[in-house]
Parts: sequence; structure tokens; C-alpha cells
Amino acid sequence: MNILGKKVTLRAIEEEDLELLHKWSNDPEIWYMLGGWHFPIGKKDQRKWYENLGPNTLNQRFAIDTEVHGLIGTVSLVDIDWKNKHAFAGLQLGDKDTRGKGYGIDTFMAIQKYAFEELGLERLDGTVIEYNVPGLGFITKHCGWKEEGRQRNWYFRKNRFWDRIIVGVTREDYFELVNKNKYWD
Repeated sequence: MNILGKKVTLRAIEEEDLELLHKWSNDPEIWYMLGGWHFPIGKKDQRKWYENLGPNTLNQRFAIDTEVHGLIGTVSLVDIDWKNKHAFAGLQLGDKDTRGKGYGIDTFMAIQKYAFEELGLERLDGTVIEYNVPGLGFITKHCGWKEEGRQRNWYFRKNRFWDRIIVGVTREDYFELVNKNKYWD
């Protein structure tokens, strides 16, 4: 089942996506904006990652597709906790030419719609490195997310430490937003 936004389609990651995903996996500019450890990844390891995607009720990863640009990134719902009804959401826009054009907003609105209206989750969690001002801005200003806390000196990048900003959105936040901005009308 594909998940439809206004501008994007969230679909299964396919084998033909691997070349572009491999390129993005090794782009320092992209990974500088994301959390976690980053090492150079070979095509063999990228294929192993892909082969392990399969149907997984705890981790769902999607390709972000557009009619104009094709594959532009990935979005994930991971560490899904079915008992407590929450998951961690993450976004990677690999195609730099598509940033700032509303694709990230539409992707987050679509993944929220899926999480809250199809999966019945209560909340989504995420984190942002403090210098990723565009990332924090689009989810808090346009997608209903709230800053819920900070962990000081969490990430080490370019020979210094940066805060990890903890963000979240609840089912109530989402429905309040779509009722206010009429996003899906």
C-alpha cells in the first residue's frame, strides 16, 4: 500500500533505489544534519540493509517519490511500540534540489496521517541536532510537532558538541493542526 501526500508518494524501497540511496549514504552534507554514527558504506552493505527491510511490524521505511523528481529521500517509522502506541519518525531528503519546496512538510503530514489514522498510534517522537534549524523549523511551524526537551552536548560534530533537541507530536496535535489548516481538504 502506498501512502499518498499532496506532493509525495511514500512507497516501498525497491532494488532500483539502491544506487541513489548508496550515494546519499556516503554524502557528508546529508549525514551532518542527521543523528547517529556515520561511516562510509559500501554497495555490498547497502544491499544487505535493503535485503533486511522486508515486512517488519516494528520498523517501517519508505521511499519518498514525486512525479517531477522521482526518488527524493526516505522516511521511517522505527521502534514502533504497539502496546504504548508510539514510534520514532525520521526523514532524509537526499535530493538537495528538492529542499525548501514543501516536500518535507508533505512527507511528514503523510506519515503522520498514516501513523495516526491507519496504525492508531498516539504519538511520534524525533530528534534534531541543534544546528539543523531548517529541520526543526519545518516540523514545528508546519507539521504540529513540539519541542519537548534538550539533551545538552549529545552530538559530536566538527570537533565540538551540540545539543539534541527532542521533539514530538501527539494524535491530538495532529488532528488539531489538520482541522485548523485544512491540510487534507
